Amino acid sequence: MNTSPTPNVAKLKRNLGLWHVIIIGLAYIQPMTLFDTFGMVSRDSGGHVPMSYLFALIAILLTSISYGHMIRAYPSSGSAYTYTQKSINPSMGFMVGWSSWLDYLLSPMVNIILAVLYLEALFPSVNHWVWVIGLTALMTGVNIFGSKVVAYFNSWIVFVQIIVIAVFTYLIYTKLSIGLHADGTLKENTYELWSLKPFWDEMTSVGALITGATILCFSFTGFDSISSLAEETKDVKNTLPKAMILTTLIAGIIFIISAYFMQTFLPSDPSIYFEAVDETQAEILLLVGGSAFQAAVLGFAIVTVMASGISAHAGVSRLMYVMGRDGVISKKIFGQIHPKFFTPVNNVLIAGAIALTAGFISLETVVNLISFGALTAFSFVNLSVIFRYAIRDKMVRNIKEIFSYVVVPALGFIAIFLMWLEVDGTTFSVGLFWAALGFIWLGIKTRGFKAPVPQYKEEDV
Repeated sequence: MNTSPTPNVAKLKRNLGLWHVIIIGLAYIQPMTLFDTFGMVSRDSGGHVPMSYLFALIAILLTSISYGHMIRAYPSSGSAYTYTQKSINPSMGFMVGWSSWLDYLLSPMVNIILAVLYLEALFPSVNHWVWVIGLTALMTGVNIFGSKVVAYFNSWIVFVQIIVIAVFTYLIYTKLSIGLHADGTLKENTYELWSLKPFWDEMTSVGALITGATILCFSFTGFDSISSLAEETKDVKNTLPKAMILTTLIAGIIFIISAYFMQTFLPSDPSIYFEAVDETQAEILLLVGGSAFQAAVLGFAIVTVMASGISAHAGVSRLMYVMGRDGVISKKIFGQIHPKFFTPVNNVLIAGAIALTAGFISLETVVNLISFGALTAFSFVNLSVIFRYAIRDKMVRNIKEIFSYVVVPALGFIAIFLMWLEVDGTTFSVGLFWAALGFIWLGIKTRGFKAPVPQYKEEDV
């Protein structure tokens, strides 16, 4: 009997271990993004960036626990789409998956836009389309050859990012330890080397902290992409929950420690230090480390954003695969796995084609839309835990179950809801328009909501 794989029966191959998955998640998160967001978060949080990071970490950590519960129930690559579909309602699951596309589809574009900005600064005479096309081709090619290749490609890049952040933080520490910050001497300002004031003082506004955390939610979006690797991970029910929590904690600790020293060194209105408060990486590197340090790190930053883009590209191709396999979008196009590479090659190519539009769209627009998609997914994953375990399975028989399946996801949902309150109005309107398009497509697919929503025929675990 011929058992060789064919395009119709090939499946994703389980070859990822715990640290492979963590590395992909950290590469997606891209730890060096803290340099890009510091100025805008310092402005919006009233000079309390580390506290905004702490709030965001708590919200995302609670949500990552919910993701872990759902991965154990449904070890599928569909992430929030699958969890909502199976736990709450198939139609709701489709809408969550559709909205999540704003996160997954646009995430690779953010990294291309950032890389092009850095390359244009180094090579201003080169047409930006050369970089857009070349970088998109690189991301697409790496993802065609499989998720383990993505992990190997990213591992050393993540390591160097952490080294860069450590050196940067040490440079700030050496200045602070002799009593200097960007405004002069520490004694001339309310902040001291070791102080709680970067986290909280008499001028702290909770609303401002949440506004800052809403921006920083974008910095943590890589943790949820891990769930899209469920069908390529060994011992998925144990590995992925651990990987999601560890990825979130590692990134959060790096962000909070570095932000503490950055906020202490740059205590005043960020517009004093930066010409472009929304794009501070280049200026903050120059201010702290000098021109040589700035040039070296910016050169490496091009590589880091590509590592993040490659991981993002992997995530969106898996989401499209699961939705295609279910039949809610074309199974012939989206629901196929290549028999040689064991990757959804069609989806990788489609995501690459969409990434080419990075040459037309602004960074601010893309980031805001990603936040809409991410917050939608985070909200419904927390709700899915309550619906699956507490309501459907009635696992509320003791304090431990109530805490795990009601209290923790409810707190996670509340934390994410507070971020929803700070979403930009234009972004919210565009996100609702995108959701309306999905609702129309769902109506067409279900013949006016008379037929059931297509689902993959697989036993729930």
